[in-house]
Parts: sequence; C-alpha cells; structure tokens
Amino acid sequence: MAYLGNAPARSFISFERQVFTIVNSQTAYTLDHSVNNENDLRLVINNIVQEPGSGKAYTASGTTLTLSAALTNGTDEMYCVFLGRATATNAPSAGSVGTSQLASDAVTEAKIADDAVESEHLNNNVISGQTELAVAPASTDELLISDGGTIKRIDVSLIGGTNTPAFHATNSATQDLTSGSYTKVAFNTETYDDGGVYDHSSNYRFTPGETGRFFIYYRLGLISSAPAENKYPYLQYGRLYQDGSQSDLLGELFIKRETSNYNFQEVYLHAGGVVNVTSASTYFELYALSTNAAGAGDTDVNTGSYFGAFKLIQ
Repeated sequence: MAYLGNAPARSFISFERQVFTIVNSQTAYTLDHSVNNENDLRLVINNIVQEPGSGKAYTASGTTLTLSAALTNGTDEMYCVFLGRATATNAPSAGSVGTSQLASDAVTEAKIADDAVESEHLNNNVISGQTELAVAPASTDELLISDGGTIKRIDVSLIGGTNTPAFHATNSATQDLTSGSYTKVAFNTETYDDGGVYDHSSNYRFTPGETGRFFIYYRLGLISSAPAENKYPYLQYGRLYQDGSQSDLLGELFIKRETSNYNFQEVYLHAGGVVNVTSASTYFELYALSTNAAGAGDTDVNTGSYFGAFKLIQ
C-alpha cells in the first residue's frame, strides 16, 4: 500500500522509563541516556507532569537533568520517560578515515604527538639528516641558522660575509717623481672598485668606509729618468700614508744599487700587509721616495704599478 509522506510505524514503540532516587538538597541528577534538551523528556514528580524549559520545572542537556527546586527524600517521588534521545557519536573503525574525509589544514599542531614526525615523512627539500652531502656545498646550497631564536635558511655564499669592499687600480702612463722627496703615486685607472672605495680622479686615495681588517698591496715600478746619462733608478722608500701621515703599517721598503757599473732601466718593488681599520673615515695613499726615477705606468694591468686592497672575511 502506498503512502503520502512518511510511512507509519509497523510496530509499537516502547518509551523507556527511569526512576530516580531522591537526594535531599540536590537539584542535578544523571540520566541513563543522553538527550538533546529537556523536550526529549517527560518528567513526572509526585504523579504530576512537569513543564520543561528554562525558568520552569526542569532543564536537561546530555546526561544531566537539572531541577528548578530540590526535592525531599521519603516524601517526593520522581521519574522520567525518554521521548527522544540524542544521536550517539560513533568512533570510526580503525583505518576507515582517508584524506577525502579530512578538511584541508584540519590537523593542528596540538594533535601531533611530540617526536612523532620522523625523517621518512619529510621531503628531500627539507633540511634534515636523511640525505648526505659528500662534496663541498655550492654557493646556492642552504643551511639552517637561528636568527634571534627564529630558524631561517641561508645560502652558503652568505656565510662569513664577502671580501668586499675591494679595489684594484693602476697608473695608465709614466709619472714623473720628484727626486729625493715623497711623491704621491697617481693610480688613475680602476680595474674594479666594489663599494666605491677608491678615488682615481683627484685624491688617489683608498677610503674603506667601514671598519675591519683589510689586506693592502701595491707594486711600484720605477724607470730611469735619464737613461742616456747611464743613470740607474733606485727606490729609497715605498710608503703607505694613513690619513695624510706616514705610516709604518706596511713597513719601509728599500731598493738601491750602490754601483754605477750597470745601467738599470727599470726596478720593481712589491709589498702587502694586513691593516686593522678602526675608523670608517680612515683613508690611505701611496707615496714613493726615489732618485733618478719616474714611476712606470702602463695601460696593461699586469705591468707597471698598481695599488689595491680588499676586506678580509672576519
């Protein structure tokens, strides 16, 4: 037989009844079954049906029944009839939940046990000990570093800093030197200048612009100023000046021939050393003290004279 709407029940339904033991001064009682609210119960006290709801005779939620007033043991009687029950929560069976049942980002940190994530659950782009690097790392390889307590990644190329600022300059042509007195060597051509630390147009000075240890080096090439007269050049001093004053930071270097039996057309002096720069405004210049000589210059950076420096990695 067909029906419009829900089909009628084919058997009688029996509503379960619970009798309570009255406890003096007590208003909260435990139900045998969980309910949605007080409307799922019919409460009877002393054979009188009570009105449900807040501010009425009783309320209910879950397995807790709350009376608006306490009853007296031995005088009052109370029972309830379960008209409906809250739907039970059933735990899913083991292995029955898949990724499609989980919402995105549903698993929070609080749900993951400490030390529960092992290396087999990590991709190879996560820095861990699961893969060995058996060769020197490339400059683009990354390491982990704690920056004020925050873990960050950093390229290997940035570890320890770089050898900058740095410069290398040459003099493009021969420079006349004043015999017997200090003359600043005019290195007027820059091969490179990383940081704009060398002035090659007027002052011919190196200004690091920051503190730290620098390696300063130079080569002075001297040629005879009067070769037709069979004179030889010699260098008495190649000296680094700091802030306009003579400095012993690279020492006093000396080349000299004591005889005129030979006509030396050209001599070279190489020097270099580490300088601790303690002020960003410090500057350095190179001077030569020579006799019968002119400073050798050449557009080729590998010949003639040159002056350079670079910062040491701290």
